[in-house]
Amino acid sequence: MSVGIEEMAFYTPALSLDMVDLAKARHEEPDKYTIGIGQTTQSVQPNYEDVVTMGVNAAMTFIDRVDRETIEMLLFATESSVDNSKSGAIFAKNFLGLKDAIRAIEIKQACYAGTFALMQAKDFVTLHPDKKVLVIASDIARYGLKTPGEVTQGAGAVAMLISADPKIATINDDTVYMTLDEPDFWRPIDSDIALVDGHQSTDVYKDMFLKLWTRYQAASGLALSDFDGWAFHMPYTKMAKKALDQILPEVDEEKQRLFKERLADAQYYNRHVGNLYTGSLYLSLLSLLGRADGLAAGNRIGLFSFGSGAEAELFSITLTDGFQEVIDDQGLRERLAARRSLSMAEYEEIFQNQRFDSKDEQPTDAPEATNNCQFIGWKGQYRQYRIANK
Repeated sequence: MSVGIEEMAFYTPALSLDMVDLAKARHEEPDKYTIGIGQTTQSVQPNYEDVVTMGVNAAMTFIDRVDRETIEMLLFATESSVDNSKSGAIFAKNFLGLKDAIRAIEIKQACYAGTFALMQAKDFVTLHPDKKVLVIASDIARYGLKTPGEVTQGAGAVAMLISADPKIATINDDTVYMTLDEPDFWRPIDSDIALVDGHQSTDVYKDMFLKLWTRYQAASGLALSDFDGWAFHMPYTKMAKKALDQILPEVDEEKQRLFKERLADAQYYNRHVGNLYTGSLYLSLLSLLGRADGLAAGNRIGLFSFGSGAEAELFSITLTDGFQEVIDDQGLRERLAARRSLSMAEYEEIFQNQRFDSKDEQPTDAPEATNNCQFIGWKGQYRQYRIANK
């Protein structure tokens, strides 16, 4: 029996910031951001968007095509939780119209949690092949104005339906993983912004990728030549190149060119959205599947998941027949193209005008007449949402 990804969709806020504008405002050379870091634009989260709204809006893309009664579990991966007790999955379950007879759980481990959710979903469906699991990976990368990490901010969500009818890809039984205690990235309880040692995080990322690749080859008997492309967790897109470059000498020049071309395809949407934390790897996968020429059913794609702190996993998927018809690449392109580009003054005002204080009952800036899920403010220190103006 094959278990894998049946549906997959992406959502990001309708605002963006150009990295050239950011570089000039921070008195940096634009090439440092656009080439050295590998970012072109980043999505900006207004105060009426959070991980719940983005996750719901991503899943709404396909949820009406699914028999909701078959969805037995909702796993919500995030490190940008809206509550220290109540799971974002419960809010999402309600807005997506899922049944009460369901498990709805939130999972946290930096950027890695989306992959853990995916693997738990795979294991559950393997035991219950008539059931499905909805996985949502939703996050907001927020480092602060005029900080070194500002260029690696972003926001968005990827939703995936895992089932025994994998219309996009089968998740192979070849995963390897590891955990190290590393102080490279963290967010204190009393802080709304993340703290990071960028150089250490990059070193840990590259080292864990190389160690896992060595273990993967020994355990699976596969070589790099058996792969047809890679998707990576990308806090910034250049990081993926640093990892892949370590193993490219294992194949001939023609295969190296193919991997480089497909890495550019896998980087494209991340380059234009920014860091998604738990959703980053899966946006990279969407980018690869939507943009790469020549991919076909039976192709093996490698995936490297990483979460600072640090935890990593390396595994592969095999593309299934007709996957191109399920991936809505045109819709994704249109969503990114439709974003409104912000001035620096607008961006900084939006960044500072969030609604983190539960005692502040001032409404958010949520616009009327949309079909999206929106956070509209606090009432009695409880989050208030609306969807389709209800």
